[in-house]
Amino acid sequence: MGNKILFDYIVIGTGPAGAVIAKTLSDDRKTSVLLVEAGENNDKDKPIRDSAFAPELEESYFPQYFWQGEGVPQEGVDDRSFEWTTGRLLGGGSSINGEQYVRPTSAVFREWEKLLGPLWSPKRAILRFKKLEKYNGQTDDPQFRGYRGRIDIRQAPRTPTTMADKLTEAIERAAGYPEIVDYNDPRTPLGPFTRWQLYQNPDGTRESSSRAFLSPDIMLPTGRGVKGRKLRVFVKTTALRVLFSNRRASGVELLKAGKRLKVYARKKVIISAGINSAQLLMLSGIGPARLLQDKGIPVVFDNPNVGKKLRNHTLNFAAFTTNPADRALPPSDPDALYTGGAFLPDPSGRNPHRRAVQLVGIAADEMLNIAILWLRPRSRGSIKIQNNDPLKIPLADEGFLVNSDDLESIKNVYRIYIKDIAAKLEAIDPSYRLVEPTLDVIDDDSRLEEFIKQNFEHNHHQQGSLRMAPLTKGGVVDRRGRVHGVKDLIVADASIIPFTVDGNTSAAAFLIGYTIARQLKRQSNKNPKRRTIPIRQETNEE
Repeated sequence: MGNKILFDYIVIGTGPAGAVIAKTLSDDRKTSVLLVEAGENNDKDKPIRDSAFAPELEESYFPQYFWQGEGVPQEGVDDRSFEWTTGRLLGGGSSINGEQYVRPTSAVFREWEKLLGPLWSPKRAILRFKKLEKYNGQTDDPQFRGYRGRIDIRQAPRTPTTMADKLTEAIERAAGYPEIVDYNDPRTPLGPFTRWQLYQNPDGTRESSSRAFLSPDIMLPTGRGVKGRKLRVFVKTTALRVLFSNRRASGVELLKAGKRLKVYARKKVIISAGINSAQLLMLSGIGPARLLQDKGIPVVFDNPNVGKKLRNHTLNFAAFTTNPADRALPPSDPDALYTGGAFLPDPSGRNPHRRAVQLVGIAADEMLNIAILWLRPRSRGSIKIQNNDPLKIPLADEGFLVNSDDLESIKNVYRIYIKDIAAKLEAIDPSYRLVEPTLDVIDDDSRLEEFIKQNFEHNHHQQGSLRMAPLTKGGVVDRRGRVHGVKDLIVADASIIPFTVDGNTSAAAFLIGYTIARQLKRQSNKNPKRRTIPIRQETNEE
């Protein structure tokens, strides 16, 4: 035993969930935690640090900071293929995303609570968000915001531009929902607004899970914990598979510095690898038995739900000309990134009190683009491994528009919201004209359908492939992230989201990590017996 590399907990992935878990567990100075990251620490790189790079980061820096891969052709959008990727660096997806901070609404958490119990109730979720965030912005009711957490949230810009004001007024007139100040206030989830809430420090630089939870007061540049914290971070280290002993997760096999390495966990192995979590479970023997057997992987637990029910929000655009005198962003605040936006219900009138549409103003080169996200997709995709090679990309089929209801819903967004917004915006200022799609395309069903498919875009809101639910209801993990059918293995990231969130997924991932970490600490405190943990010191690790 003395020769084993042994920790209390092993956490795979440094994104929003993994970094929070590692920090929270290692707050107990008696608890040892190994945190594994396939990428490296790029927090000081200008494209990662400076928020102005965020909207074009993937387009301009794909090889440097991202997992490289592509999903299968999507039949629903004319067999087009999209990237299958997320951040491969410290902070994971939080280090490369568009920085929008959007909590799921209480309506979503009521669904979670009904399925999973009070641990995921709206009331408890709001309390945990308050613990996590350090909010820097306006709100109608400070009781719903946190001001002493570790995640800096900046509401920007402080003074919106004329362009943002015009767009917000047009949406307000078209959709009939008054302008709101704080869309993360659970009482005002719907309406247009001029100011986005962003993962940013007060100076406008990017806030990420690594900057918030693996900062110099937590971790040294060498990857070791500060001031007695038993935290160890391995970078440039890829998790290959979870190791089992009698259906108990006992450790992880890693690829570090070109060599295989086995590390062991006394208490739990925690997977927080985001879009890679489903593949890692299957490579470890948890998944559909026939698929695993076909690939030569010994079956630890047969669960056909693994990799199923994959969801992603859809993404389309509408483009407008602008008034050359109107600025997209204040000259004093280029890190504001976005020019107003809105959260709106289904334009067909179904569920008028629930979010279904996210609109984001993005302006450049004297054009105003409105990004359109359909937040309640019915389509479902899947993730399947191709073979037992852990370095081979899986077959990721996101299933875009396979359910015809999604296409109809997006068409309704154009027919009702975009068409009306265009009319109201042009009435406010004739310089603003809808140029793509044109009104004659919106009015022609077949042309609109073709426009949506040909101009369909991809985002990083993948969720649900390892659903948090009872086994009989399509679940892979229980309400505390514990993997069904085995012991001491947990998944904690956006892949376990049980019902689709109605906004960007990173806030939900932070919440999931924090909630599960608190449960683990509570469980550990109930069982305080400890023994000495031999941790073999590796050489030349940095």
